[in-house]
Amino acid sequence: MKKLLLCLLTLLLICCNKKTETPEALKAEVAKAEDDFKNLSQSKGIAEAFYAYADENAVIKRENDSLIQGKENIKNYYSNPKFLKATVTWEPDFVDVSADGTLGYTYGKYVWTVIDSLGAKKDFKGRFHTVWKRQKDGSWKYVWD
Repeated sequence: MKKLLLCLLTLLLICCNKKTETPEALKAEVAKAEDDFKNLSQSKGIAEAFYAYADENAVIKRENDSLIQGKENIKNYYSNPKFLKATVTWEPDFVDVSADGTLGYTYGKYVWTVIDSLGAKKDFKGRFHTVWKRQKDGSWKYVWD
């Protein structure tokens, strides 16, 4: 009887300590990942940020509808010298998560700034859409950008 009672108490403690994550809390996590991603791109550069926040199987769609697949290929793509004088900033207009909390997505506006060969700044504005996947450690990495 004591063993049964001990097992029930242990089970009750495990169930009570299980972290319940609300959709709002998960959306806040995705929004923070998006903001941290942006901040890293501004402090360490585009290549470093896109590498650090990429899932191993991430895909980015870029010029001429080309797809760059995989974290290492994304790093190689952004290691091109033309990106060394470029900066990007963005802000999500919308954040949402799946019902099971494993995927999230954001969209909003971005400004891509490049410095041409004469030193003049050129801004390119557009809209972004990012799909985020929750990792086993609880962090969020993008799988589509």
